[in-house]
Amino acid sequence: MSTASGDPPCPRILVMGAGSVGCHTGGLLQGAGAQVDFVGRPRMLDRLRERGLRLTDLDGGSQHLPPSSLRLHEQVPAGSQPDLVLLCVKSAATEAAAASLSDTLPAGTVVLSLQNGLGNAERAQARAPGLVVVPAMVPYNIAEIAPGHFHRGTSGQLAARSHPQLQKLCGLFARAGLPLALHADLRPVQLGKLLLNLNNPVNALSGLPLRAQLLQAGHRHGFAALVEEALALMRADGTEPARLTPLSWDALLRVLRLPTPLFRLVAARMLRIDPQARSSMADDLAAGRLTEIDALCGEVVRMAGRLGRQAPLNRAMVERVRQAEQARQAAAAAPPS
Repeated sequence: MSTASGDPPCPRILVMGAGSVGCHTGGLLQGAGAQVDFVGRPRMLDRLRERGLRLTDLDGGSQHLPPSSLRLHEQVPAGSQPDLVLLCVKSAATEAAAASLSDTLPAGTVVLSLQNGLGNAERAQARAPGLVVVPAMVPYNIAEIAPGHFHRGTSGQLAARSHPQLQKLCGLFARAGLPLALHADLRPVQLGKLLLNLNNPVNALSGLPLRAQLLQAGHRHGFAALVEEALALMRADGTEPARLTPLSWDALLRVLRLPTPLFRLVAARMLRIDPQARSSMADDLAAGRLTEIDALCGEVVRMAGRLGRQAPLNRAMVERVRQAEQARQAAAAAPPS
């Protein structure tokens, strides 16, 4: 792992997907001196034009970028030559976003995939062979708690597969409060993040904030069961996921299964979460949007299939979330009574 620096003056960053991760990361980089272009949907861009971009975190950090300082676009600007692209779209939009970037940007442009799941960087690379797509991992939760206000509610360090362009930009990320750990092989880190993300559907279906959900034994044990099933498959495939918490994965499973009073004591660091923080999947489900369940539990099911095994708990979770999506969409489409 390395954290070299030496970024160019006023680096040019293009955020492809101005959602929670894109706005938070791009906003912090702009605050640290980068020129940032945000590409997003009209709904989000309208909020930013009206209110600007407010960024806060559980450590007390706060800054505001006024509307006049934001470079907002519905499409990738013609003639763009960014030093780095942050690919922040949902998994289902990966190919379309990669095609748009490929049609507009110079060959060799480096694209950092800040997306959930395991295969988005590979799918983007296949769709945009002239670009250089590098996988990354965002360990913390970011939520839009008010229009244009993005809040980091948990802790962690950005990670990415090492690349010379990222080494040049590590100084910028550090100044932005986003220290970037570079790894020769990111896959164990991605597998570890996938395991932690298996709590996202549990949280979404619980209807509770993350901290409150983890303090309920039934939800906590459900999360542990999903992790245990996926962890066994990863080990059967010959890869040990990286530790992303102070505990080994086996120790984490034991802690999650403790009685709640003991869990509260032992897991004090794990519970350092803002009371209002929720998973991105919970936000998507509440808004009637399709979730990324296929990139999380669905990835575990596909892993099992490749190994000739089954993943019944993760398969059942995919079905439960799909049913919840359909129910939300049906409720939104129903005429008012």
